[in-house]
Amino acid sequence: MARFLKISGDFSRWNIYRKAACVCDVTEMFIRRAFPDKTRTIDQMRQAARSCKQNIVEGVTDCTVSMEMGIKLVGIARGSLRELMEDYIDFLYQNDLSVWKLEDQVTIRARDFCRQCDDRVEFKAKCKDCSGESVANIMITEIRQLDAMIASLLETMEQQFLSEGGLKESMYKARIEWRKINLGF
Repeated sequence: MARFLKISGDFSRWNIYRKAACVCDVTEMFIRRAFPDKTRTIDQMRQAARSCKQNIVEGVTDCTVSMEMGIKLVGIARGSLRELMEDYIDFLYQNDLSVWKLEDQVTIRARDFCRQCDDRVEFKAKCKDCSGESVANIMITEIRQLDAMIASLLETMEQQFLSEGGLKESMYKARIEWRKINLGF
């Protein structure tokens, strides 16, 4: 019999969630070190990092009953992530620090590390002894990779919606199938 609820399962093993957790943890470490005085930037960065991770969780979970809501929430996660990247870029420019170029060897090493590591403890430990400049650049690299992953997830969700429809369509199809099987219609 057809089922209309698509239970998402354990999202904590998903690479996209694990990378969002890395971003959240390292951002918290970074703001505690980089901004000794209370500033609005601390709250903004903390909320953007948290919003990205939490909206991935809620978006993926909400797809069970509403693909539309799931897509919206994952889109919000992406917006929060991009806002956070701007904060890291602003930090570098406002403190006269280097923004690594895409072709620099240090960027290539960071890109490889970010691609291979999605363990939040290991990722945070790697960043712990780095300068604020290095952490900001590593985070920009990580955020760019996570942004691409979220874009891919949104495309997948869009295709799933186009091919399977929304909850009401799935419920109707399941009900029709149930009637055929159980009532002989």
